[in-house]
Amino acid sequence: MLSRTADHLYWMSRYTERAENTARLLDVNYQTSLLPQSAEVATYGWQGLLSISELLPAFKEKHGQITPEATMEFMVKDESNPSSIVSCLRAARENARAVRGALTTEAWETQNTTWLEVNRMLRNGEFERDPGAFFEWVKFRSHLSRGVTLGTMLQDDAFYFSRLGTFLERADNTARLVDVKFHALNSEFFGAATEEDQEYDFYHWSAILRSVSAFEVYRKVYRDVIRPERVAELLILRADMPRSLHACLNEVVQNLEKVRNQQSAETQRRAGKLLADLQYGRVEEILATGLHAYLTQFLDRVNDLGWRISQDFLVPAH
Repeated sequence: MLSRTADHLYWMSRYTERAENTARLLDVNYQTSLLPQSAEVATYGWQGLLSISELLPAFKEKHGQITPEATMEFMVKDESNPSSIVSCLRAARENARAVRGALTTEAWETQNTTWLEVNRMLRNGEFERDPGAFFEWVKFRSHLSRGVTLGTMLQDDAFYFSRLGTFLERADNTARLVDVKFHALNSEFFGAATEEDQEYDFYHWSAILRSVSAFEVYRKVYRDVIRPERVAELLILRADMPRSLHACLNEVVQNLEKVRNQQSAETQRRAGKLLADLQYGRVEEILATGLHAYLTQFLDRVNDLGWRISQDFLVPAH
């Protein structure tokens, strides 16, 4: 397969997944901001969201003070922000258009319709009228895109590269989310003492779980109150949780195996080693060494994998 074609398919999927993840984060922050809380805690939540995406400096340069309205505007509609929902959906569609011949009609039309529809919705003010419904729509379009790819595309290199992009992006985002949300607590709400803190604790953790569609899953798996260490275990180590780091790395390793070439052995080795760490890891060990340090290292390794995949498969030969 031409490296240029592989590159477009890989990034089409990454941008679609990124738009969905951004919508998930914004939705949770928006829902949480409707709960009774101090202005300081509310601002901290929006600041955390910008930190996850590494957009805090760019935001402050443009808007100065952090407000819910300015943050949502910046993360949804701002075309100068490469990680905004509208920028991601445009990039996904442009990448799809470049390799129109490698996609099925359904896969192309899903991307194209999403792009046309999001522009119509933003023009008509639908986002401002009901942000929650808009975020649900973005998530649904991403689900649709993945489902159409799975349901209509031949399982060849084009399919494997698009899956690779999806799960590498998802691993990166879940790690950022867990890191920032746990970090935001410092020690203030960890093992909450007062009744008020416990109530905040419950909403905080259930919001994190809902942001990765894991609230019902948590209830099913643990049948217990929501505990921080179990949230970490579910989102990092459980292979049967679709958005966990373990599940994402399973997919990355499987799809790398399918597209391997003469120069990708080292990339596969590193991906396999990262997967082994998740397979045999224990949440107690992770928390003992420090969750932030663990996730920072995980993100470094995922970024290294992304760079290596680009070098091995995607950079067109000059």
